[in-house]
Amino acid sequence: MRIFFNVISYIFHPIFIPVMATMGYFLVTPRLYDRKFSIDVTIAIAIFTICIPILVFILLKRFKLIDSVFVKDVSQRKIPLYLYVLLLFLIITKVIPQSIFAELFDFFVASLVSALICLTLVLFRVKASMHMMGISGLLMFLIVLSITYQLNITFALSILILLIGLVGTSRLYLKAHTLIELILGFFIGTIPQLLAMYDWFQS
Repeated sequence: MRIFFNVISYIFHPIFIPVMATMGYFLVTPRLYDRKFSIDVTIAIAIFTICIPILVFILLKRFKLIDSVFVKDVSQRKIPLYLYVLLLFLIITKVIPQSIFAELFDFFVASLVSALICLTLVLFRVKASMHMMGISGLLMFLIVLSITYQLNITFALSILILLIGLVGTSRLYLKAHTLIELILGFFIGTIPQLLAMYDWFQS
């Protein structure tokens, strides 16, 4: 059981969520994008949100600044979060212009807000579940897309709701978070995405 929950924790690590959201966006959006262009954008985002963080995690672990990629100790979360905030900012300003990727742009802006909230909490030694923040933000993003474009993606949303339960259970089973930290992460992930939905409906 521990192996299963560890696999869940690795697969749905926060660094993979932006790529999942990007792929989901290109799969369901009615906007027409050239396939090669979509792949290039996805690869660029993967470099920023997966490759660079993994390299930094290796260096931080090498210098004993973190214990593991899950960064359980709240005091060790500052550097990874500073990096995450910087990378999200670079994606927003350099990779996905709002004029071309309106909804995806807002997803990353909301993700940046969520990361900044997590970073602020860390400065006060309060830990929220970034696993829950990431996957709940992804769920809300797809819900917003389905409402905006009137898409029937009920099956995908049902799977994501199930996965939220699995991720939460895995973090509790592995004693990585308390229930309060999971709930906090859920709201940090969903509320900025809801605010992004308001922005779409106003535009």
